[in-house]
Amino acid sequence: MSEDETIRVFHLPFSFMLPQRVAVDRGYFADEGLDVELIERDRTCVTNKYIPADETLTGDNDVDLYPICKWESLKRTWDFDDGRIVAKGTFADQPYAVFVRPDSDIEEPADLANTPVGVNTRTGQEYTAIRALEEHMDEDDVVIEGHGMPTDRLRALRDGDVDAVSLLDPHITLAEHLGFEKVLEFENHMGVVGAEGLEGETLDAFMRAYRRAVEEINADPSAYRDQYLDMLWKDEEVAPDLFEDVDTEAVRAAIDVPEYEVPELADREDLDYHLDWMKQRQLIDADADIDAIVSPIR
Repeated sequence: MSEDETIRVFHLPFSFMLPQRVAVDRGYFADEGLDVELIERDRTCVTNKYIPADETLTGDNDVDLYPICKWESLKRTWDFDDGRIVAKGTFADQPYAVFVRPDSDIEEPADLANTPVGVNTRTGQEYTAIRALEEHMDEDDVVIEGHGMPTDRLRALRDGDVDAVSLLDPHITLAEHLGFEKVLEFENHMGVVGAEGLEGETLDAFMRAYRRAVEEINADPSAYRDQYLDMLWKDEEVAPDLFEDVDTEAVRAAIDVPEYEVPELADREDLDYHLDWMKQRQLIDADADIDAIVSPIR
């Protein structure tokens, strides 16, 4: 990409993506000579998932860079030819957790065998949950069900439509204040996908600015609490019934801003290992080619 081009970055308003917002607000991208525009969707208009399932980001939406679950990054780049993977990481010390109702007979991860776990399909929860559950049961005993956004999953659990759901903070803390019980915790793994030409010095400059934001937040996390909690309060607007019986100030006080990490450049060997796992589970075409999925960054 040329230096005077705007880099359009799809922004997920999830808590693990806070450094991306801070890097824009603080001018860290601009300091690196990058004109970065965050492309966002209004939470009140999102009924299922932020990343559209029937459109490409790099093509249909003219996006240059987007974060997405590691396994979905493999599937999306192969199935839709929607860019190439340029980076990966956990992004933050912020695991997923599976919750059940307090009266549930499920007390440990193995009890989830043959029990549907509510996730948002074709997002991080689906593949990450499958991998985590397989550590505690036979792969044939893993059952995943689509139950939409975090607020939808909490409602489904509350109303008895599903017996377990997967969540990230700050919704983990909300679930605890709603009285639900945690039975499993596992890491969140992300990928970063770039359009053609988004590599080399441009990517290096992006990561330097991102690193500055990570270091800034980690040095004074309390200064970013309001931004961190922004998604939760937006969810209160679309799902007020979930907040009626909780002390929102107590929820706020219980939430800690996590320690953030900088994504690493894509590791072809590591991603090929996960691609093989997806092929074995028939989650992706058997002929999916890692060389067509991972960007030749260097």
